[in-house]
Amino acid sequence: MTSPPPQAAVDDAQDDRWCMAVRLLGQVEKQLDETLQRQHGLPLSEYRALCALARPDSGPALRMGELAARIGLKDSTVTRLVARLEAMGLAERTAAPGDGRAVAAGITDAGRRRYAEATPAYRTALGAALGDSLANVYLADLAGWVLSGQSAADLRPTEDTGR
Repeated sequence: MTSPPPQAAVDDAQDDRWCMAVRLLGQVEKQLDETLQRQHGLPLSEYRALCALARPDSGPALRMGELAARIGLKDSTVTRLVARLEAMGLAERTAAPGDGRAVAAGITDAGRRRYAEATPAYRTALGAALGDSLANVYLADLAGWVLSGQSAADLRPTEDTGR
């Protein structure tokens, strides 16, 4: 299988669309963070960490670097975030399996309960934020795609259709 050719620099319209996508993400994240803080005293970053740790494919624990990759934060930020979760009894740090020098994080029973309690508010707020974005003609396509359930692979052009 051959690699696609390198993408040329973007034009003004593509840059504008990218800026709108970033704006949408910022607006949605702000609404999610405010809702989770107000209703559950849980910042969005901590909710995302609990979400990643609660996933069945995470096993009993994730290395800090893997957790950072899953939630889109720097390793050093995740180390501090996990320390806060650990202080609240929501996560625990352990030696990574197979490498006693590396640190892994796992979710506690209290962390699973807190995640389960916050998830309905998170999902309601996400639906509302994306719904608000549908009203903005510039963000409607992006929000519509998120709500459609299609994967990014579904949107890639194919050789036979060209779209």
